[in-house]
Amino acid sequence: MKVHFISIGGSVMHQLAIALKRKGYIVSGSDDEIFEPARTNLANEGLLPASTGWDASKISPDLDAVILGMHAKGDNPELLKAKELILKIFSFPEYIYQESIHKKRIVVGGSHGKTTTTSMIMHVLKLNNLNFDYLVGAKLQGFDHSVAITDAPVIVCEGDEYPASVIEKKPKFHFLFPHIAILTGIAWDHINVFPTFDFYLEQFIIFINKIEKGGILIYNESDEVLNNLVLKCKRSDIRYQPYSIPQNSIDHGKTTVTIENAESVLKVFGNHNLLNLNAAWYACKELGITAPDFVKAISSFTGASKRLELIASNQDTNVYRDFAHAPSKVKASIDAVKEQHPDMQLIAILELHTFSSLNEQFMNEYNGAMEKADIAIVFYSKHALELKRMPNLDKDKVAKGFAKKGLLVMNHKEELWNWLHLQDFNNTDLLLMSSGNYDGLDILNFANSITQF
Repeated sequence: MKVHFISIGGSVMHQLAIALKRKGYIVSGSDDEIFEPARTNLANEGLLPASTGWDASKISPDLDAVILGMHAKGDNPELLKAKELILKIFSFPEYIYQESIHKKRIVVGGSHGKTTTTSMIMHVLKLNNLNFDYLVGAKLQGFDHSVAITDAPVIVCEGDEYPASVIEKKPKFHFLFPHIAILTGIAWDHINVFPTFDFYLEQFIIFINKIEKGGILIYNESDEVLNNLVLKCKRSDIRYQPYSIPQNSIDHGKTTVTIENAESVLKVFGNHNLLNLNAAWYACKELGITAPDFVKAISSFTGASKRLELIASNQDTNVYRDFAHAPSKVKASIDAVKEQHPDMQLIAILELHTFSSLNEQFMNEYNGAMEKADIAIVFYSKHALELKRMPNLDKDKVAKGFAKKGLLVMNHKEELWNWLHLQDFNNTDLLLMSSGNYDGLDILNFANSITQF
């Protein structure tokens, strides 16, 4: 097989390119910008393009497939050449399906918890010596890459609802056709793509209808929106497995979970993680994993990168980094930390960085999301607004939307930096929530500095 990647430098695109090369395919690619760690990863595999930019001469009639990344525009010269030659052009998820037609496909969808649930399944399958491929959106301990394509009989995929490519606007998870499907919950997000809640809901109805006949839908029955959706679009040719928070207890900041009389202390915590764990259990059960084997394996799961990740700590202070940006994710992360350490002060800092979170019309969706934080800060940079070509966001509108008493709203990184250095972090959990980097602040070194003594 000879495959070419348009936008090979993407975070998952370059991982797929590496996986296919390791499978024995002839792989080439182009991009107009490649950042770390993709640059080093590609270079180590001999796949880094000799120069940046697009080159239509790389598109030849002997290509078996052209894989198109989200970064590429409709007028990309390589894309135009591929169309001219009538080559097979695939978006990332379309190609994943081509490689997994004969595999049992597990797909994890939902507005939140996808990465963690997918990672939990992968962790358990690996410790139980099952052979499987995977696609996940974060770095996971014990796995060198976030994509693996081999001859394994099973593939575990994180199913994103974002558009597949510039020429295929349908959500990514519509192309994966699961045998085992998981829906973790539904909370309106990506309003730049799904301008109404009803339109967003429709994508999940379509996903349910894409489940293979004889398959199973594992869904979070404690999510009212999702539960109503499932009742609305019941199919007679698939099975349904509802789940909720499993039996558990918290003692001295440690969570113990019980699944079918098998119990163990966990390294992760929070109701949202317990929900993710229960979804993962039902998926693993479908593959023949027993409850004792599942619980034993999941006890060593430390979480996916940037998903309520403990990045620094001492006996008086914990610093967590979290990818949370949507309202439901922000609330779940804050509630989890406060419930785990109720006697500690919780300082929660949220960076607005996505199109939805920086949209004034979306701000009311955050009402109550930061309620359980003792000190709450919302930060956003004018630089982020400029990059996304969005209008200025008024601080008063942000404060009104969140409706959190005492909320601090900051839009200059110097203001946030100075504030942080004036705080006493004794007996404190510091929760840093962002899909960005706080406009370039060195948060990791700061976290280490306040926990070293």
